[in-house]
Amino acid sequence: MKKIKFAILILFMLSGLCNYAQQPPSGQAKVKVTGKVLEKVSKQPLEYATISITLPNETKVIAGGITNPKGEFDLAVPSGIYDIKVEFISFKATEIKGKNISEDTNLGVVSLSEDAAQLNEVVVRAEKSSVEIKLDKKVYNVGQDMMVKGGTVSDVLDNVPSVSVDTEGNVSLRGSDNIRILIDGRPSNAINVAEALRQLPADAIDKVEVITNPSARYDAEGGSGLINIILKKGKNQGFNGTFIASTGIHETYGLSANLNYKTKKLNYFTTAGYNYRTNEGEGLTNSEYFNADGSTKGYLDETRDTKRTSDGFNGRAGIEWTVAPNTFWTNAINYQKNSGDKEDLINFYNYDANRVFTKKTSRLNNEDTGSENVEYTSNLIKNFNDKGHKLTADLSISRNTDDSNSVITAVPTFNTTLNNQIQKQVQLQADYVLPLSKGSQFEAGYKGSFGDLNNIYYVSNFVNNEYVKDDNLSNTLEYKENINALYTSFGFKVNKFSYLFGLRWEDTNIEVNLLDTNKFNTNNYNNLFPSAFISYEISDQSNFTASYSKRLTRPRGRFMNPAVNYASNINIFQGNPDLNPSLTDKYDIGYLKRWDKVTFSTSAYFEDTKDVFSFVRFPTGEVVTPDGDVVTPAPGETVEGIPVIKSSPINLGKEQKFGFEFTFNYTPFKWWKLNSNFNFYNVKTTGENTYEDNNGSVIVQNLDNQATTWFARISSKVTLPYKIDWQLSGNYNGEQKTAQGKNLGQFGLNTAFSKDVLKDKATIAFNISDIFNSRKMMSYTNFYNDSRVMTQTSYSEFQFRKRQFNLSFTYRFNKSKNDREKNGTPRNDGGGDGGEFPG
Repeated sequence: MKKIKFAILILFMLSGLCNYAQQPPSGQAKVKVTGKVLEKVSKQPLEYATISITLPNETKVIAGGITNPKGEFDLAVPSGIYDIKVEFISFKATEIKGKNISEDTNLGVVSLSEDAAQLNEVVVRAEKSSVEIKLDKKVYNVGQDMMVKGGTVSDVLDNVPSVSVDTEGNVSLRGSDNIRILIDGRPSNAINVAEALRQLPADAIDKVEVITNPSARYDAEGGSGLINIILKKGKNQGFNGTFIASTGIHETYGLSANLNYKTKKLNYFTTAGYNYRTNEGEGLTNSEYFNADGSTKGYLDETRDTKRTSDGFNGRAGIEWTVAPNTFWTNAINYQKNSGDKEDLINFYNYDANRVFTKKTSRLNNEDTGSENVEYTSNLIKNFNDKGHKLTADLSISRNTDDSNSVITAVPTFNTTLNNQIQKQVQLQADYVLPLSKGSQFEAGYKGSFGDLNNIYYVSNFVNNEYVKDDNLSNTLEYKENINALYTSFGFKVNKFSYLFGLRWEDTNIEVNLLDTNKFNTNNYNNLFPSAFISYEISDQSNFTASYSKRLTRPRGRFMNPAVNYASNINIFQGNPDLNPSLTDKYDIGYLKRWDKVTFSTSAYFEDTKDVFSFVRFPTGEVVTPDGDVVTPAPGETVEGIPVIKSSPINLGKEQKFGFEFTFNYTPFKWWKLNSNFNFYNVKTTGENTYEDNNGSVIVQNLDNQATTWFARISSKVTLPYKIDWQLSGNYNGEQKTAQGKNLGQFGLNTAFSKDVLKDKATIAFNISDIFNSRKMMSYTNFYNDSRVMTQTSYSEFQFRKRQFNLSFTYRFNKSKNDREKNGTPRNDGGGDGGEFPG
């Protein structure tokens, strides 16, 4: 820890020295040069366009910079006569010769045209860093990362700074899973988000935005922030595209195409892909049981081997129509269909108090799964001028189905389960942006989200040569959710300070109905969500920010579904339909500094959450007998067998988290790039859980806990001889204490190689994920009775996917390797332009 603190101190000292070195000589006044860079045809801003100011007939740059997401630039130079050059990759440069700059000067709008000659060439140009650090978000460019070739969106997210994906595919941000995942600025409509992310191929993704403290423009949901996944939408003139084929071990193969045809008024884009994947995993749970006097009663070792196969198609097709030079209308259809099967074999080994083996039983779960998702989206944008005055409207209609059927064999018992889910969703959204005087902007909007989910879960037992429904485990769930939201925000700039204040109101109506038991739950609530952001521009290369927002996390999916995960009859999972939403107050202080070869970002954050969700494990009061039957004993009755342990989410009470994070991008040489991310935090939770044990006693679990943990990620990309690119990425999640035990540390290392072939029109990539086969979730859990005497201790580990090898081949036509994939809609990838600081 001392070394970490020392390194951070050195970085801040270097930052201060560089700031001092870049100040103009005392007494030398400077004037400002401002302007805006747009694409000539679409009138859309060009972010990262380069502006260079030189003396006439000289090459030395006096001042230079890049445009922000709105295409704006702001430079300072001494008074004089200069040549000004504006450039962007694959566009014709614009030069202004002999410009007399004696006072603050606005160059107005500089329009750049695509360079047809460059577009038809296939050459390697300077590529964008795979991780871009901005004031309000981090942007991860998927196209630059060889690690995810042939992988899924889950693999992509597991390489994104501040983001982690556990072995079951659950996504967390800064150590918290209370997040909102968006696709092109819209919430994912999938029933099982974690599973949907594992089905969507990485090749369909352009970039990922991580927004840790969203403004009022965004949905209030997501206590720890938002992750916006932006799909590929080509916009180069003419017909162009990319084909990708991949294969791997364990058995995996896929084929995808990303095609685009653009005319002056119409842009046709499509992405289609087929993939077959095999995942092999394993796990174990070793438990020791104790008598009332603390002596050992017996042992149970549970081992698990899983094999999952997935056969899926993912397609997207759309048209963008330039209705008028300032009006754009985009319509798209997304379709995803997957089928698969899962084989889950669990072996139980029983031992007596002396660790002498007594018997073995087995449980085999064969499951068939299938899902089909269809979504129609429409986006209309009207630009009233080229200064940001615009109106946008969005519509999304989707229908998702998710079915699974399984046969569970545990001699002498047999069970079957059926789980059918249908979800329908409609979303409407309108946003209006009005720039006022220079440096100020007003924004307002509405969003409506209306959905319902029907889930039939059916468990049957084989009795007297026939299957009989188990009423205790079966249920029919009806979930309805209607949300209406209004927001407004106002941003302005005073000297070097920028301000953005917003307020969002959301009205929520939820119904959770269990039709089999006639249990009906209704939850209606409305909340105000304020947000405030302040930015101070220390220099052209460094900024300081402070922000606050109130966030909400609604329980969804498996959190509320009372269907029992019946794969193991002694370690089960069950959702909780009585969960309430949690509210979070978020505070963040950040600092950003750029040098020629280094970009450094750091932040300190604090989150205060009420009614936080937490998973607890406890005995259900049921017991598995030696014959494998599950019974509920009468209070005080002793049954020889093993208690059933249930894992379920509850509203724990309160959670406070304080953390520190930094992201560091360094390019020491043209052939070597380093990206790193480090997050350290302390989390304190307070709350309790009450349940009834198998003796009829009421147990109150004190779940107060305070823990400190950290995680780190570093990625290195090197260009080897013969133009072979090599990438190595490692991540580590530190050990963390929990209220009922602890989660152990987890380390993973991935590597990849790539080589351009066929005159750089194609690329071959080979990657290995989890080189050391070490990505395992490991934990200890302890259970106590009402006298705080330990009754059971367990050690568990689970690995969703073992080490994987992938080989991919990418072929491009009429498209250079590093052409900028411009947005498929002018609203900056489905909502990414909202909440920017005014320029």
